[in-house]
Amino acid sequence: MAMTSRGEKLSIVGDRAPIFWAGCAAISAGVLLHLPMLAMAHSMGNHLAGMPMDSGMWLGMGLILIGVPLACFGALPRHRTAHGDHAGTNFEAPDSTPLNRWHAATLLVLTLGLIIDVMKPATLGFVLPGMAAEYGMPKSQVALLPLVALTGTTVGSFLWGWLADVYGRRVSILLSTILFVSTAICGAMPAFTWNLVMCFLMGTSAGGMLPVIYTLLAEVMPPRHRSWVLVLVGGTGLVGGYLAASGAALVLEPVYGWRVLWLQGFPSGILLLALARFIPETPRFLAESGRLAELAQMQRRFGLAPKPRPAQPPADTPSSATHHRITAALVMTALCWSFVNFGLLLWLPSDLQARGYSAAVASGILAKSSLFAFPTVLFAAWFYAQRSSKWTLVGTVGLTLIGLIGALLPADLLSQQPVLITVIALLIVGTNGTIAVLLPYTAENFPLGTRGRATGLVAGSSKFGGVAVQIAALAGFAPTLVGAAVALLIPTAASAAMIAWFGRETRGRSLRELEAE
Repeated sequence: MAMTSRGEKLSIVGDRAPIFWAGCAAISAGVLLHLPMLAMAHSMGNHLAGMPMDSGMWLGMGLILIGVPLACFGALPRHRTAHGDHAGTNFEAPDSTPLNRWHAATLLVLTLGLIIDVMKPATLGFVLPGMAAEYGMPKSQVALLPLVALTGTTVGSFLWGWLADVYGRRVSILLSTILFVSTAICGAMPAFTWNLVMCFLMGTSAGGMLPVIYTLLAEVMPPRHRSWVLVLVGGTGLVGGYLAASGAALVLEPVYGWRVLWLQGFPSGILLLALARFIPETPRFLAESGRLAELAQMQRRFGLAPKPRPAQPPADTPSSATHHRITAALVMTALCWSFVNFGLLLWLPSDLQARGYSAAVASGILAKSSLFAFPTVLFAAWFYAQRSSKWTLVGTVGLTLIGLIGALLPADLLSQQPVLITVIALLIVGTNGTIAVLLPYTAENFPLGTRGRATGLVAGSSKFGGVAVQIAALAGFAPTLVGAAVALLIPTAASAAMIAWFGRETRGRSLRELEAE
């Protein structure tokens, strides 16, 4: 519980907190009941395929099925009708507002949320070889797993973006985390079909956190700090997620098998729920639901001040047409990014093993390549905040384009590990930089009432291309590094041109000013 200056108690998750924590306890117990089966499998070479689920696993699944709706019900607010004194009011900190400990705590927790969100899709590429070997399936059939996972992330981006606009940003993050924790049992499923079901639900939960976090950060950060904070937090989370996935594959998979990689979602998700008190709610939602005590507390902590929302222009005005063009450019960029990230990088571990590298060496190459990404993210954050938000996005897409050109080098040159690491690093740097800039840029370009849905649309588009690639893989086509580079060169160049032509500059401008434009 938290206290206001007048002594009013503010619950971490509202007045249904006991129901919320009871649901979380049931989910945690359900996940833990799956561990004995995994421990038994470890003594038999980490092989679970074809084994019947024991009574503990069935009981655990039952507890999860009870705990998830309980926790979701406990997290949802009782009211969402507009009746507060400040309903219909924007809240934004003055440009001179300094960052304080509440901003820092929010940044740390939401960065953890991004790492968790990115870690799961990135893990897909590392589990596929081990899964194919255990189930004795061809690569085309195993492609069902990334297909259902990426379909889940696409659905989740639209779903949680809508929930963020209706029920608030913080509630959407809590609901996503609840589902994320409950699906950590994916690694304990003996049957491939159960893996597909759990992976779809896991993808749904992971796909929703990314757009909502960017939306929330854009609304609580002072305008002077908003740009660099959004890109730095986003880039750190994205690089951290990929490092967590590749590092776990390098350290844990050789000992405990591919299944252990899914279990990371349990401790990391529980930690995020424990830190939920440091995730603020959007002030607009607090105002419209009449939670004025919490709104006043948030204004004090984050230096927010009420400002009348600008009148919305008619649907046929040039401003609306500009938004349509920006939306088209952002969606196109997101689609191209998804083909590179999920169509090329997802299959990269398998492609490296096909080139003769062992699983451990392949994971090591990807981990080394990922290390080059973080300094570039720092530079992107500085350039985004100090020079140009629009041209930073164009530049990160350009880095991806250079990486694709590098993938077309002669085979004997590309087979040299330093050259291969450089090409992969360019692709990882470019894709991480693009998505780190793309979603903050999207959040800055749309009005308050539709910001969650718009960011969810672009985030969903950033997964949709991956779904198409996996459908092609099911038809027997598994993309290689060179083949994917040839197919993606022109679309990636076109997406950079669209942002350069249709994008607008957001650096140094308040959200209220951008909405009024």
